[in-house]
Amino acid sequence: MSSTPKKRNPRLAAGRARALGVPTRGTTNPNRLRRVDRWIAGTPWVARAISGSADPVVIDLGYGATPVTTLELTRRLDPLHGELRVVGLELDSDRVAAGKVVADPPRLQFRHGGFELAGLAAGVRGADGPALIRALNVLRQYTEPEAWQAWDELCGRLSPDGLLVEGTCDEIGRRCCWVTLDRRGPRTLTLACLPSDIDKPSDLAERLPKTLIHRNVPGERIHALLADLDTCWDKAAPMATFGPRARWAQTAQLFAERGWPVRDRRRRWRAGELTVDWAAVAPEG
Repeated sequence: MSSTPKKRNPRLAAGRARALGVPTRGTTNPNRLRRVDRWIAGTPWVARAISGSADPVVIDLGYGATPVTTLELTRRLDPLHGELRVVGLELDSDRVAAGKVVADPPRLQFRHGGFELAGLAAGVRGADGPALIRALNVLRQYTEPEAWQAWDELCGRLSPDGLLVEGTCDEIGRRCCWVTLDRRGPRTLTLACLPSDIDKPSDLAERLPKTLIHRNVPGERIHALLADLDTCWDKAAPMATFGPRARWAQTAQLFAERGWPVRDRRRRWRAGELTVDWAAVAPEG
């Protein structure tokens, strides 16, 4: 991948010789990941990774202490493909056991595994690899070089047209940021929020993916992007009369007019989202 800093080897989970990674805190809540799920299902070029696959397998990596968000992911993506299979992967054996209580094989399964996706047996793996991997709130505890290496590990296991969606959100899913990658590397960055929950767009900086969160300093592209978004937010203040969503949509419109490579349009802006090309935020050096 381009702009990749020097990497360190991912850590191994204690007692697991094959599973790459360390267990997360496990914090989760119902509907915590609804924004990213809604974006996956409602963004045509992303949804095609699933709908266009003959044998789509979706991986929910590091789903946490309860399987609720994996169940929600399955329900939200079901309309995309009649043969969709979802596999929740976790490093913590107790979490895997909790998932198996609500499993519905082959449509929905829970297995032990980490970045290497070792938990996918031959009978589960799609013909060419996963069509999509969702990894939310998994890489916060890693260093930036380790996060880049995790991206490489996961992207190398995708199907030819598969995608990785990796990012973070707050505990109730009102502030989220994620990067979407394919086999070649990062493609886009998405900022998503409940517009009434922020004072300004740069409030989302604390939820940037690990590869960007420490880059939010003068001289870096992500810092310039957030500063420009705040400027557009201020200019869109008159639209607050029509509600925070209208103000966010106007902010996105002004932002696009300033020349930023915005991918989406008003329908997604009204949902409190904004997606830009990765090149607009890629780390310097």
